[in-house]
Amino acid sequence: MSARKGVVFPPGYRIGHATDRVNRTGCTVVLPPPGTIAAVEVRGGAPGTRETGVFTPGNLVSEIHGLVFAGGSAFGLAAADGVAAWLHRRGRGFAVGSERVPIVAAAVLFDLGVGRPRHPTAAMGQRACRAARDGAVETGPVGAGTGATVGKLYGAARAGRGGVGAAAVRLPGDEVVAALVAVNAFGDVVDPDSGRVLAGPGTARALRTSADPGRFAEPGPGAATTLACIATTVPFEPGSLKRVAIEAHDGIARAIRPAHTVLDGDTLFALAPAGPAPSILLRLRVGEAAAEAVARAIVDAVRLRRPAARSGG
Repeated sequence: MSARKGVVFPPGYRIGHATDRVNRTGCTVVLPPPGTIAAVEVRGGAPGTRETGVFTPGNLVSEIHGLVFAGGSAFGLAAADGVAAWLHRRGRGFAVGSERVPIVAAAVLFDLGVGRPRHPTAAMGQRACRAARDGAVETGPVGAGTGATVGKLYGAARAGRGGVGAAAVRLPGDEVVAALVAVNAFGDVVDPDSGRVLAGPGTARALRTSADPGRFAEPGPGAATTLACIATTVPFEPGSLKRVAIEAHDGIARAIRPAHTVLDGDTLFALAPAGPAPSILLRLRVGEAAAEAVARAIVDAVRLRRPAARSGG
């Protein structure tokens, strides 16, 4: 499988990957435009995160300066240190007197069972920042999705390839809702409309119908996760943006079965320009578009691609 470019995020967003193809791991960085706020919703039973509590509505800080998705399980959170250092050198961050403190959130997935057990570092986080660009987003087995797999019921040998995916939905008023995902789910990726399995061994059906659970692999705690970020051009305040993050999780359940399990660390960030809460109708439209974009991005993450030419990290 090879990476490809397609979906364009809203203006001002820069997305970059650092990919280690030898060890099958990496990280993906989202650098939002100034004035962007965030909300987060965690639905999986085994999350690995940094700076998620800060975005609780009513807290002091709601602006976000960087978002990191990384492999390596909890070790991969180190990539966020590199992103924070990179932003600090450029004067980005929350003002505390004469100092600037970058608010960098992160979430990780477990890819230590694929390739060699290596994990992203602070240096890799900085490399992803240097690679960050606006325009079309590179997707596939890159960045945080390099070692991602899906459908782990029968073990790694029968799992499908996961990866990074992206999608965007345009609303009637020309507003945009875009999604970026890193898919490393315990469940299968399915077509949201037909339910046809696109990647994985038929996990949901097997769990419902098999009388011999001994055929299944012993599930590893925290060995699966879907990470998602949605970004909209519609201004929000933190409380109403939190609701969008909740509604956007429906997209994970539409395209992954089963989703939000005790083994997954499913975590979703919602990003938007700071402003007053939009009208109820516009909030409904953004929430539904966010769920649709997440589902489409998950399908995009496992789309068949031509084999990549051999390359280094």
